[in-house]
Amino acid sequence: MWHKVKELWSKGLNKSQISQEVGIHRKTVRHYLEMDEEEFYKWIDKRKNLPPKLHGYYDFVKKLLENQPYLSASQIEDRLKEHFTDLPTVHAKTVYNFVQTLRSAHQIAKPQNNYVREFEKREETAYGDEAQVDFGVYNMLKQGGGHQKVWVFAMVLSRSRQKFIYLQNSPFTTATSIYAHQLAFEYFQGVPRHIVYDQDRVFMVDENYGDLILTSDFQHYVRNESFEVVFCRKADPQTKGKIENVIKYVKNNFLRGREFTNIERLNQSASDWLDRTGNGKAHSTTRLVPHHEWLKEKEYLLPVKNILKEPEVAFCKPYTVLKDHTISYKGNFYSLPHGTYKGENTKVLVNHEGGKLVVQSLEKEHIATHTISILKGKYIRNSDHARDKASGIEEKMVLAIDKLGNTDKAKEFIEGIRNDKPRYLNDNLRLILSKTEEHDPESVTKAIDYCLENSYYNALKFTELIAYFKKEKEQGPAAVSGHGKPQVPQQANTTPATSKINTYEKIIQQ
Repeated sequence: MWHKVKELWSKGLNKSQISQEVGIHRKTVRHYLEMDEEEFYKWIDKRKNLPPKLHGYYDFVKKLLENQPYLSASQIEDRLKEHFTDLPTVHAKTVYNFVQTLRSAHQIAKPQNNYVREFEKREETAYGDEAQVDFGVYNMLKQGGGHQKVWVFAMVLSRSRQKFIYLQNSPFTTATSIYAHQLAFEYFQGVPRHIVYDQDRVFMVDENYGDLILTSDFQHYVRNESFEVVFCRKADPQTKGKIENVIKYVKNNFLRGREFTNIERLNQSASDWLDRTGNGKAHSTTRLVPHHEWLKEKEYLLPVKNILKEPEVAFCKPYTVLKDHTISYKGNFYSLPHGTYKGENTKVLVNHEGGKLVVQSLEKEHIATHTISILKGKYIRNSDHARDKASGIEEKMVLAIDKLGNTDKAKEFIEGIRNDKPRYLNDNLRLILSKTEEHDPESVTKAIDYCLENSYYNALKFTELIAYFKKEKEQGPAAVSGHGKPQVPQQANTTPATSKINTYEKIIQQ
């Protein structure tokens, strides 16, 4: 690394550029540049590269960094506490040095993030005076492959920085947001006097030039609880910068690199993470531990008026999923992800809430959300619901080639069908897959050779040729001599016209 730094410096790169290139801190670059070779080797001999207390966790941390190089030292520390109950007590800086040593030794650079967001610093509020609320969404990895979207509700007490988070596998509604408030107040053991919000549609209908119009359910809840609402102006995230940082902290420190199993287990893991890390470690700005400060702040919080209760389940009506992966709702068709239709009588639960059509599985897993159209006869489709037809055809081609013996000639024959009859490729492949199993490989090979010699690419004639050669093999050439091979008709030198899918979409939308 020292030689690499010296080499880049000699090429004219500055310290910041070298830092970004090799993945070490700018101060370390400066330190290397100040040493000549003799000083550098003396320094290596003297320094202790690995803290003895953490040496036993070398392989665990190395594997984490190899699989998820974006993890921070703080996240590594949290993972160590989560997996090893006997972890010795060490300073966070010791963990940081340990992680940096592993990164340097195995060339595991942390991906650079050049995005910088500016915030305006506000004066500290009084104990019990303010909390801030916001939502987030994160796409988690699922066990066994795939992804699962998770929606996050977060509340933070502005003075102590004590945090609370609640997670769902479906978007938050007014009812579930109110329930999350009740959980937060139970966690904080009280209610702050003011809560700062974004202008979110689950809380507010319209700004109306300062006369805020709340949703009816949230307005009723606020009237019967102890706090007052404060809404930020649009495009003014600095007003609630504390909760903005909390959402980012939850995504980057807790959710990132974690696998989704089920929402109950994830919420329990979130609670444990808050205890040991989110509220258990010193805050980077105040330099105080949020939990210790909350022990003071809870004395200033107002009592909770509402009794904690589960949110009322919105009325969901079962709808039949059509073969084209849509549902018909009040004169319009709404798309669903490909694979939702699983045969006749496939049902989903549909709920109309706040101008949105929310579709769930019978197990209450979120499937899709659409904005409800006020028009009739329309097809409303999410762009990510389109079926990948090309991948399905490719899979069928691979299966067909395998059925025909997986030879070069089999590949040539299937490619010939694709080139000669692109619009009928799927029909030809379906016939080949359904008819070739019942015939012996020798007859299949002869049929392929015959088709290739005559440049004829048609699955129906191909299967007739297989039957002919099979009969010839079983009964002898004399038995079929009077019948002759299936005739290969003269090919017409024409190509059927094709239309672009955009043409059909425009017709549907008219």
